[in-house]
Amino acid sequence: MKFGIDRLLTEPDLRAKLDGKRVALVAHPASVTADLTHSLDALIAAGVNVTSAFGPQHGLKGDKQDNMVETADETDPVYGIPVFSLYGEVRRPTGQMMSSADVFLFDLQDLGCRIYTFVTTLLYLLEEAAKHGKSVWVLDRPNPAGRPVEGTLLLPGHESFVGAAPMPMRHGLTMGEMGHWFIRHFGLDVDYHVVTMHHWLPEGPGHGWPESRIWINPSPNAANVNMARAYAGTVMIEGATLSEGRGTTRPLEVLFGAPDIDAKTVLAEMERIAPEWLAGCALRECWFEPTFHKHSGQLCSALMVHAEGAHYDHEAFRPWRLQALAFKAIRSLYPDYEIWRGTDFRYEYTNNVLAIDVINGGPALREWVDNPNATPEDLDAIASSGEASWRDQVADLLLY
Repeated sequence: MKFGIDRLLTEPDLRAKLDGKRVALVAHPASVTADLTHSLDALIAAGVNVTSAFGPQHGLKGDKQDNMVETADETDPVYGIPVFSLYGEVRRPTGQMMSSADVFLFDLQDLGCRIYTFVTTLLYLLEEAAKHGKSVWVLDRPNPAGRPVEGTLLLPGHESFVGAAPMPMRHGLTMGEMGHWFIRHFGLDVDYHVVTMHHWLPEGPGHGWPESRIWINPSPNAANVNMARAYAGTVMIEGATLSEGRGTTRPLEVLFGAPDIDAKTVLAEMERIAPEWLAGCALRECWFEPTFHKHSGQLCSALMVHAEGAHYDHEAFRPWRLQALAFKAIRSLYPDYEIWRGTDFRYEYTNNVLAIDVINGGPALREWVDNPNATPEDLDAIASSGEASWRDQVADLLLY
């Protein structure tokens, strides 16, 4: 199979459309060709007139390890072109940045999750391209989480850099498809093209991620496909006092980690409350001591998620519900436990909003966890309605 970048480089008719154009590249470390050449190097070697580059959150090089660490603009030391940061002084490209090129190639590997900020970066680029009369090409890449859709829809008024629009947490689209939805949803008048993949089989072997392609971290803590599959659930821990495993070698592959919670007891409570929500993966009790971040230097009891190998059932695995269930079990066993980070923690530059509500695009999940009378059926009813609506909205936009 071929990703969008590989098609652009190997098909002269496609590349000829860039002749005489100034071209910008939006990229990160996973923006590589089939032979692992970075897209910036490959495009310039192919004779494309690349006049600027853009780095999203974590930077063009992916060097910023933690969340919410800004990157500065710089000049590329090899090619002498400006490298603009879309996660520094600005998150939306400025007019000066947009003036650096005629065509903007968007080549970011995504995780298929609303909160992964590359989705919002695409929206902001499309909006600015519409204002400035620029073209946007998405060089499409796989959604490693595949087609399944899960989670409540973001509520109007809860938009943020981790919540661009009313979509569910696990959206099931590629970036190329998402661009089409943004254009329709926001009524954008922009010259937009998708260089589609050849022979991507979202429901074939790998369930979204082609087994023939090497995984490269699109962000420092996205270490493997297991993380990509679990992320639509485990990312919610960023809004909790519990550890998501940052400061270890397997971040965002655990349902929680804490020195004052017993994982084995929590797992038993999860099985009591909603055993069907544990399907599609294996959960393993483990321990870790973070070297930095939450509970640094303390031995944490944790539950590891294994959505991989023989343990993985692509259709049955529902990471958003699984994570919600872990929170619910902790609340049931430890009623006074301070699960949620407070409003003093400004998550993605929001003010006076609980991080868990920013992440979920509304308060529904938190309220369900904290309500002792709320049942799994209550949360399922809210989520299922939004999931069905989203599937209907995007059905005609699927390219594969």
